[in-house]
Amino acid sequence: MNFNDYIEGLQNYFITFLPNLIKAVLILIAGIFIIKFFRWFMKRMMVRREDMDPTLIKFLMDIFTWVLRVLLFIMVVGALGIETSAFVAVIGAAGLAIGLSLQGSLSNFAGGILIILFKPFRVGHYIEVQGEGGTVVEIQILYTKLLTPNNQVVFIPNGALSNGNIKNYSKEPLRKAEFIIGVGYNSNIEHVKSVLTRVIEKDPKILKDPAPVIRIKDLADNSVNFQVFVWATNEDFWQMFSDIKENTKIEFDKEGIEIPFPQRDIIIKNTDGKNVLSQQ
Repeated sequence: MNFNDYIEGLQNYFITFLPNLIKAVLILIAGIFIIKFFRWFMKRMMVRREDMDPTLIKFLMDIFTWVLRVLLFIMVVGALGIETSAFVAVIGAAGLAIGLSLQGSLSNFAGGILIILFKPFRVGHYIEVQGEGGTVVEIQILYTKLLTPNNQVVFIPNGALSNGNIKNYSKEPLRKAEFIIGVGYNSNIEHVKSVLTRVIEKDPKILKDPAPVIRIKDLADNSVNFQVFVWATNEDFWQMFSDIKENTKIEFDKEGIEIPFPQRDIIIKNTDGKNVLSQQ
């Protein structure tokens, strides 16, 4: 075969292949526009439903988009005249191999679906999981992104999240705080209760309902320990938590109520064997 015959054969092949190529290009262009329209339409329909979580919307849109892209790719390949059955079999075998090698990622994927369906937490909630605490910034397909109070970003695998314990501080609108406040044994119990009541009543962030609770918890070695329960909204909780301790110290100082520190008796022996008692 000379060069002219090779060029002529290539031209004939191109003329024969050209309709398939045009068909494939048209399918690709139409498919891209259809996918974009489908995403716009589905997002609009899901956003109208007030019970649809934004994370669930994004998650479903990503899954639908990739499924449609794979179908579009197979259609384009078929339009080019390539046998799609064998191609689909190759994709299936490759998918099985990838799935076996990415079992951990598949576990995280399944965990992400469970989190989105059962909603143990949502974006904006403060949670503690796997020894980490932070505000949920984003729930991704494989990982959940947390922002810690120290402005550090932590990625927790969804598989571990769905199979472990989750402490959600934001699930309920109200939150209860417990304070243990120790006073000296020489303090008058009713006086201490009245001062604590005054501190609580002066703080506007502490809720009246549920009512605060003040009671004695322990008669400890060096102090009488009072247990105080107060309630606040999630938005006011941390500021209230700090304010009540600060105001308690200020009021105790004004009223002369002692907050004792731990004491220990130390026995020192002289060289003659006699004990000398000293305190620290």
